[in-house]
Amino acid sequence: MAAQMAGQPGAELILAIETSCDETSVAVIRGGKEIISNLVSSQIETHRQFGGVVPEIASRKHVEVITLMMEAAVKEAGIKLQDLSAVAVTQGPGLVGALLVGIVAAKSLAMALDIPLIGTHHIAGHIYANNLISDIVYPSLALVVSGGHTELVLLEREGEFRMIGRTRDDAVGEAYDKVARALNFPYPGGPHVDRLAQQSAEVRELPRAWLEADSYDFSFSGLKSAVLAVINQIRMKGEELNTAALARGFQESVIDVLVTKALRAVKEFGARQLLLCGGVAANGGLRAVLQARCEESGIPLLIPPLSLCTDNAAMIGAAAHLKWIRGEFTNLDMKADPGLPLEDWSVGRVNI
Repeated sequence: MAAQMAGQPGAELILAIETSCDETSVAVIRGGKEIISNLVSSQIETHRQFGGVVPEIASRKHVEVITLMMEAAVKEAGIKLQDLSAVAVTQGPGLVGALLVGIVAAKSLAMALDIPLIGTHHIAGHIYANNLISDIVYPSLALVVSGGHTELVLLEREGEFRMIGRTRDDAVGEAYDKVARALNFPYPGGPHVDRLAQQSAEVRELPRAWLEADSYDFSFSGLKSAVLAVINQIRMKGEELNTAALARGFQESVIDVLVTKALRAVKEFGARQLLLCGGVAANGGLRAVLQARCEESGIPLLIPPLSLCTDNAAMIGAAAHLKWIRGEFTNLDMKADPGLPLEDWSVGRVNI
């Protein structure tokens, strides 16, 4: 193993695996910053007929393609397995069955090559996807928005995570999917709501859930209920629903709360950058408003390209590099952890 760790700094190659939900992804990352290959096999078409992700089916699909994806990622990178310095894999959070597929594959490869294993936090991956496009400057604040997470995370130093706000009920991605379903959009519904909202000239005003005056937490279940109430009222009256105006009202409410709280947190904690992270970071309306508000406030903003917003293994490799450079590796008895706390994954905590 020592021989694998030797070499020029920044030349190390990490093979990363991501199987937390419904994408099977394998990447090879050099020096924590350079993407050599990053392949993604999506299951969207499979789950669309069910209106959402079916965990058992997701696990089986991962099993079907994981070996092929690993072989393809190595081939595309133009390297040999013996060139790898470490294997990284998403340990959590995520669907436990899906996580296990990636973990078993990663353990097997690490054992076969006698190289380190790095269990990696999925949200740390989303945050450090930004480091693949530009250097993160500390202290920094991350706005994490995805199907299962809505969080504000303070990074005072590299690899140290402090949660300052989170959702108390639905994550923003969940709210989008539930509203999309109510508006009869197919799964995944978020992009349909976003597109319709940006096209609408009219807006149906909806409430904002600000919570306590000093709170950085979020709540979207009430907004979802407000959308359903509007739909039911209009149907009972026999009127025609202006779907576009309602989609715009919903999106504006979500964005207003997300952006306002994020910018307030940047100022309060003295962050030098704001990072947008997670699958909902692909939302065009959110990206546009956040960019405009950050420009007005003079706040540097990092947003990954669309290919690095959704689940992918490159981001896992980028986050795993934080552990690699400190020699913080994971024991081979590592278990999948669907509820793995982000703060517990901070650097300096070995063999989680």
